[in-house]
Amino acid sequence: MISQIIPVLAPILGRVVGNLFPDAEQKAKAEAEMMKALLAHQAEIEGAAAKIIQTEAASSHWLAANWRPLTMLVFVALVVARWFGWAAPNLSEAEYLKLWSIVEFGLGGYVVGRSVEKIAPSIAGALRK
Repeated sequence: MISQIIPVLAPILGRVVGNLFPDAEQKAKAEAEMMKALLAHQAEIEGAAAKIIQTEAASSHWLAANWRPLTMLVFVALVVARWFGWAAPNLSEAEYLKLWSIVEFGLGGYVVGRSVEKIAPSIAGALRK
């Protein structure tokens, strides 16, 4: 999750740092410190996100437990409908591309999340040794 966010944050943080530190050497040092801090807290941020998803999935309310997969299925259905020419006539190319981006992000988050969930115990065991 953080690995997907860092490329988005880096240019924004770089501009902020550039405004704060006009000296190139100071700017580079500050950018390195920010990236180091983001990476240091990566596990905490991803753990918090995983805990939220686990809480939702364990909910006794059907909608609370299933809203994420349902949302992704709706977006996938809209993309597939477009492929078959069944899209709404007022759905613009920009809206279609945005739907596709959401599907890619959602599937990427799911795949990464499941992978982390599966390998986290072995990594945690290795770190304890």
